[in-house]
Amino acid sequence: MLLEDKSFPVRVTAKRKLKQMDFQFEGRDLRGLEQNPETKSRWAAMARSGKKVMQFLEGGRYIAVVADRKVHFYPGKK
Repeated sequence: MLLEDKSFPVRVTAKRKLKQMDFQFEGRDLRGLEQNPETKSRWAAMARSGKKVMQFLEGGRYIAVVADRKVHFYPGKK
């Protein structure tokens, strides 16, 4: 995957065979993780219907999801 002229490897998770990549964006260490379609979330339902859904994590916490070309940011910890 190419982002900001840098190349980042796309790997496959061992258990569920989901695509993931670790990358840096604006000085932040992030992970993109393909949505597991076998869960019960609305994002999984979208993935089952054929939409591309990617979750984004920072420091092990879910911070955003991109689904159907739209970004949804999760509320931050208060």
